[in-house]
Amino acid sequence: MATREALKLAEEAGVDLVKIAPTAKPPVCKIVDYGKFKYEQTRKEKEARKKQKVIEIKEIRLSPNIDTNDLNTKVNAARKFISKGDRVKVTLRFRGREMTHMNSSKHILDDFAEALSDIAVMEKAPKVEGRSMTMFLAEKR
Repeated sequence: MATREALKLAEEAGVDLVKIAPTAKPPVCKIVDYGKFKYEQTRKEKEARKKQKVIEIKEIRLSPNIDTNDLNTKVNAARKFISKGDRVKVTLRFRGREMTHMNSSKHILDDFAEALSDIAVMEKAPKVEGRSMTMFLAEKR
């Protein structure tokens, strides 16, 4: 329908001509009350925001001389976080003389990732940043 005809119809009805999809060819318009249309739109946006899940990043810190039982406890904590839908940042912190043996401690993070391989996938591989080595784990899709 021509724009002039649509405007005439809207004027006769006492409502507005609102562009619904201005980027479409030809643009899509609706004859509605603009105030009511705007209200409905904001209500839909609020509902969409309520249903949206925010993915948090939980951090688990380890040290290079961690024992197996302590590591299992940390793995269970990470398992709980991942099952809730959060991402996990595993940090291996080095202090003092531990810095000299950084490359031999990578196996700790590999073991951690392997223990969670049934529910998680390694999002970012272990990477050295200053005095720590970090890796990210996320839920398998």
